[in-house]
Amino acid sequence: MAGFDALAEAFRQSLPLWVGFALVLGLLVGSFLNVVIHRLPIMMEQGWRRDCQELLGHTADTAAAPYNLVTPRSACPACQTPIKSWQNIPLLSWLWLRGRCAACGHPISVQYPLIELSSGLLTALAAWQFGVTGFALGIFVFGWMLLAAAVIDLKTTFLPDVLTLPLMWLGLLLAAFGFNPAVPLHDAVLGAAGGYLALWSVYWLFKLATGKEGMGYGDFKLLAALGAWLGWQSLALILLLSAGVGAVIGVGMILFLRHDRRIPIPFGPYLAGAGFLALYLGQPLTAQFLGLAG
Repeated sequence: MAGFDALAEAFRQSLPLWVGFALVLGLLVGSFLNVVIHRLPIMMEQGWRRDCQELLGHTADTAAAPYNLVTPRSACPACQTPIKSWQNIPLLSWLWLRGRCAACGHPISVQYPLIELSSGLLTALAAWQFGVTGFALGIFVFGWMLLAAAVIDLKTTFLPDVLTLPLMWLGLLLAAFGFNPAVPLHDAVLGAAGGYLALWSVYWLFKLATGKEGMGYGDFKLLAALGAWLGWQSLALILLLSAGVGAVIGVGMILFLRHDRRIPIPFGPYLAGAGFLALYLGQPLTAQFLGLAG
C-alpha cells in the first residue's frame, strides 16, 4: 500500500510522468482490444449457434476446441503461426515487421496499430484532463470500452451487450459513490433512462411510419451508457452531434461511394465519437449552440 501511495504521489508531482504512464498503459490495453474486436463477434456467433441447436433439440458439439479472449493463442490468420511475444509489442512490432507476418509475409491489417495508437492517445488524454484521480481511471475504462464497441459495430453492425451494459452500470456506480464529480447519481439515472428511451422512441416511430427498423437495440443501450456517464443534460448534444455527422457521412457514402441504401450504416461509432466530444468539449459546445440559437 505504501508503494502504491508513493507511486501516486510521484504521478501527482509530475504530470508528464502520469500522462506517459497512461500512454503506455493505453497502448498495452489497445493490443488486447484488438483481440476483443476480432474474437468477441465470433464468440457471440458461436453462442447463437449453440442456443439454436438447443432450441432445435440438437446435441451441442462438446468436443470443439475452446475459443475465448484467452484461448487459443494469437496466430497469423494466413499460416496459423503463433505470434511470439516480441511480435506483439504495441505499434513497434508492426513497424518492425513492416506490417507483414514474420513467417509467411502475409499483410497485417493497419487496424491493429491504429487501435493501439487510439487507445494510447485516449488514455493519455484522460490522464492529462482529469489528473491523478479515481475518475481518470474510470475514464480510462470508458475510452477502452467505447473504442472496442464502436469498431465492432463498424465491422459487424452489432453492439455487444457485454460491452454496453457493463459500461452503463459502471457509469451509474461511479456516480453513486461520488467518483464522478460532474454528474450526481440523480442525473446519471435520468441520463441512462433518457438515453435509452430517446432512441427507443425514435425506433418505434420510424417503424410505425415505414414498417422498417431504423436502428438496433444496441444503440439504445449505448446512449443509455453515455447518459449514465455524462448525465441527462448531455443527451441533446450527443444526439445532435451523432445525427449530424452520421447524416453527412451516410449521404456522402451513398453519393460518392455508391453505398447501397438497403445496407444499414452503423450508428454506434457516431454515438461513441459524440460521447467523447461531449465529455471533453460539452460545455463550450453547448454554450456555442445556445449562442447561435439565441
